[in-house]
Amino acid sequence: MSILLIEAFYGGSHKQLMDLLKGEVDGCVLYSLPAKKWHWRARTSALYFMQAVPPNDTYRVLFTSSVLNLAELVALRPDLAKLKKVLYFHENQLVYPVRKNQERDFQYGYNQILSCLVADIMVFNSAFNMESFLTSIGTFLKMIPDHRPRDLERLIRPKCRVIHFPVQFPDVSRFLPEHKRLLQQNRSYSLKSSEASFKSSDELQKSTTEPSHLPKLSLSEQDPIPQSTELISTSLREDTSENVNLVMSEPSSSTLRADSQRPLHIVWPHRWEHDKDPETFFKVLRKLKEMELPFSVSVLGEMFTDVPEIFSKAKAFLGSAVLHWGFLPSKDDYFQVLCQADVVISTAKHEFFGVAMLEAVHCGCYPLCPKSLVYPEIFPAEYLYSTPEQLSKRLQNFCKRPHLVRSHRFQGETVPYSWAALNSEFRSLLSAQPSEDL
Repeated sequence: MSILLIEAFYGGSHKQLMDLLKGEVDGCVLYSLPAKKWHWRARTSALYFMQAVPPNDTYRVLFTSSVLNLAELVALRPDLAKLKKVLYFHENQLVYPVRKNQERDFQYGYNQILSCLVADIMVFNSAFNMESFLTSIGTFLKMIPDHRPRDLERLIRPKCRVIHFPVQFPDVSRFLPEHKRLLQQNRSYSLKSSEASFKSSDELQKSTTEPSHLPKLSLSEQDPIPQSTELISTSLREDTSENVNLVMSEPSSSTLRADSQRPLHIVWPHRWEHDKDPETFFKVLRKLKEMELPFSVSVLGEMFTDVPEIFSKAKAFLGSAVLHWGFLPSKDDYFQVLCQADVVISTAKHEFFGVAMLEAVHCGCYPLCPKSLVYPEIFPAEYLYSTPEQLSKRLQNFCKRPHLVRSHRFQGETVPYSWAALNSEFRSLLSAQPSEDL
């Protein structure tokens, strides 16, 4: 055992990352606390781990998330202070949204700044996360009434780097409907060659910034689809408010005709909390309902103690449009719903990465995300909207013409965010010997 993993909030993406590292990287031992009462984990988990983690001379690296106050832990446990200390930021508390600014607890952001000062390396899951944290340090510390520390961004920035969250994309082929299976087969060889090409961080950065190299079939290469091409061209001309780039692919005319009988299936796979802005999502759905447009919806994601009231109200007015409602503990059940869905929506006010959106895209969903936060870093512009009104117009069009999304091939990449692409960077990060790129 040479790598000590500590997770103060062992749930969601925090749990996914720790389980992945423990399972894939030799020499890891994990100590954790359940994903409950986040605020108390941030306040007191260092004291718990001081007692829970036994001394061990074989430890060389300490890897933890920014929920833990690392400064407190290494002060309480000087033996751990000697290790190579890696701090991973799934989110940052300097810009984490609160309903009112006076509700922001200074202590949580302050803990993260202290942790950065004692850590050897800080890793962020996105450039947006890193820059929003670093550039907010000065403003955040102005909350201190006097005798404020200075130049902390200058001290912290050189130790920071971005390594995207490594998603383990499962094989979902057995769950895919026919039209998605055909689209997936059309691009499968490209994905395999893409995974093989990720040998260095330079190649990874290039792949996340350059346009997709996936092949696009010309209309002459496809099965004849009576009236479909003309209808798509007409609908795109009608949808002048958005730059929608929809690419036809392999599904046959019989498949499309069968699919046209099903209403558009919308999925919202996020935590049931205010920062994911469920109010905007359900307001858009209410508009679709009032227009008597056909759609069905699955509202997934984890629920915690305080569920916003909007969820019970929304379930009532959505009525028979609801296909699935609530958290699905079985991963197979979860991915099966994503595979059956057509469009995945984010209305988040806060998102530093967005595993759920990438998982849904992997399952063949058409993503619609805010043109803000981390999303422009991950998704091409055609999948971004600027206002709830733009989101509503896109969904209105898709409800009327569901074949638009069912015949669409995603024009971005998911491979750069996979464990296959990122595992070498994490192995280097967890190496006891500092490498040149650190």
